Amino acid sequence: MATHTFCDGIQRRDFLRFGALTGVGLGLTNYLQLAEAGQVNAKARGKSAIFIRLAGGPTHMDTFDCKPDAPDTHRGEFKEIATNVKGIRISEHLPKLAKCADKFTILRGVSHTLAAHRLGSQYLNTGNRPLPSLQFPAYGAVVSKELMGDPDLPPFVAVPNQGDNPTGYLGVEYGPFATGSTPRAGQSMRIRGVSLGSGVTVDDVNRRQDLLRKFDTAFDGDLYNDKTIAGLNKFDQRAYAMLRSKKTRDAFDLSKESEAIKTRFNESGFAQSCMLATRLVESGVRFVTVNYGGWDTHNDNFNRLKTRNLPELDSGLSGLFTSLADKGLLDTTSVFVTGEFGRTPKINARGGRDHYPRAMFCLLAGGGMAGGRVVGASDAKGEGPKNEAIKPDDVAATFYHSLGIDHTKEYHTPSGRPVMIVRDGTVIKDAFA
Repeated sequence: MATHTFCDGIQRRDFLRFGALTGVGLGLTNYLQLAEAGQVNAKARGKSAIFIRLAGGPTHMDTFDCKPDAPDTHRGEFKEIATNVKGIRISEHLPKLAKCADKFTILRGVSHTLAAHRLGSQYLNTGNRPLPSLQFPAYGAVVSKELMGDPDLPPFVAVPNQGDNPTGYLGVEYGPFATGSTPRAGQSMRIRGVSLGSGVTVDDVNRRQDLLRKFDTAFDGDLYNDKTIAGLNKFDQRAYAMLRSKKTRDAFDLSKESEAIKTRFNESGFAQSCMLATRLVESGVRFVTVNYGGWDTHNDNFNRLKTRNLPELDSGLSGLFTSLADKGLLDTTSVFVTGEFGRTPKINARGGRDHYPRAMFCLLAGGGMAGGRVVGASDAKGEGPKNEAIKPDDVAATFYHSLGIDHTKEYHTPSGRPVMIVRDGTVIKDAFA
């Protein structure tokens, strides 16, 4: 998936940004160094999650909250179609999702007031309204802290990245292992620190390790009394063990998926990333973020949606939901799909829709959450909630609840300040089966 520059000049690049590590992807050894202080909760519930981030702000009116009876100034070009759930209708350009609507819940009338990309993203990626004095952790960082993962795999993977400062006040040790790229159909995915590039084999690495051990015997033992050197050596060994792990390499190898699974996903980077997410969860990764940008449609909204965004979204999400279900993983994998806001119900003079946080959609699935439901509603023109608004805080509380994480639990910032995981949210009971 390509780099996108939003209308406010902020760029979302296909690499991880970690505060002072801006623009630098973490290699495997570096990741392990940062993850050492994980101290995951001993009460791990054995669940996983996939967070789909639609960067740029997807329109609700042309996707999951169509308004066929709205005025021409609002309605747009697309028709709506029936789904496999009676009474639920969505955009005609999401036919595959229409056939599996029984596997996810649509939240309509989600509403907030932050119309800037960065602020909206911070809100929807953490469940907390941004504060200038505090950076809140993204969902994956909290899950990394709370849920025990497979020791051979990173607990939190971002494809291709997570975005700005995903760990917030928790610290970089809970950050994601970023792939740095998106998978390509028919090709083995190569990830910094995991893939063996430039013709290097595991045997080559073994020989190098043997050579290093021989050199080690020539040094005085006091050298390893230095904690920094001893620590680096430990992380190198763990990275090496993960590198040698067939399970790790297989987890990122889409060529090992069955043909039945592969055919559900088209060749777009987003769809292939969704297939990778299902494979990573199946292998034992606790949390996967998939980023898909290009939703900032101020211009040429309808052409861009019908020729690129919606077909790719349709293939990726439908493949993800049905593959998780067929693998027996949907019940134990919570899925959350969201942008940072919706787009204006009224079409602008350029055939586009502008930023509009007062009404948007989110999708929830798995983890005990219901499928085949619509929760909440927007008004007749899609301009705001019809009744009581659903806040991003409520969606976050619901997402955490599906994972067995108490959203009211308190953490402490480095300065000792107590902060709840989600400061102002209520679990949406209607989202559960």
